[in-house]
Amino acid sequence: MLVDSHCHLVYDGLADRQDEVLASARARGVGGFLNISTRQSEWNDVIAVAEREPDVWASVGVHPHEADAHPDLGAAALVEASKHPRVVAIGECGLDYHYDKSDRGAQRERFAAHIDAARQTGLPLIIHTRDAEADTADMLTHAVGEGGIAAVLHCFTGTAELARTALDLGLTISISGIVTFKNARDLQETAKGIPADRLLVETDSPFLAPVPHRGQVCEPAFVADTAAFLAELRGETVEQLSANTTANFFRLFAKASA
Repeated sequence: MLVDSHCHLVYDGLADRQDEVLASARARGVGGFLNISTRQSEWNDVIAVAEREPDVWASVGVHPHEADAHPDLGAAALVEASKHPRVVAIGECGLDYHYDKSDRGAQRERFAAHIDAARQTGLPLIIHTRDAEADTADMLTHAVGEGGIAAVLHCFTGTAELARTALDLGLTISISGIVTFKNARDLQETAKGIPADRLLVETDSPFLAPVPHRGQVCEPAFVADTAAFLAELRGETVEQLSANTTANFFRLFAKASA
């Protein structure tokens, strides 16, 4: 069994054919899906999928691109939404200085609210970081130092230094289909060294379809392709990697186990 630890089932390309998409993934051995929200207006839709499908769970959060559009979002709204039994995580949240679609100060404020909510609820954070490694590392180091924080760096494409920092802080690292790309040599080297008990796999669908599906709308089924590539890269069997990443998922997102 595999778990797609990060997908967007309410996004264009997947939303209008959810039944087909989920059935296709299940046929390839995917037995769990974490449906991720990126703005407050989609929380209800993301949760509704998890209410319908027993192997789908939900997150509540605001992507850093959306920070400016959520000036009043504090921890309280996240905590309240996370009371739903199918919500197992806070995020995705974090910092993105690559596109700067929101003010960097606003991004840090929203990220801090998510950290606060995670501490209050005991739910793990799902973190997006791009070209913001120093600030991400600083905020996470401070948050972990204060206690009560678990997290995954999703769709990891950062430096080996950020990976070491995350692992030193006790965090988990999730690898997407990007690892299969020809130009992803540095990421492949990093992925080889992630401890077996700190690794997740994901699609980030409908984005970032792995080889051999480049150019297509990415689907949760394709996590099987990423897992197969990653297993070979790490010198493991697919069965080993699947068992480890599934166990890691349910350990990190413990509410899903319940």
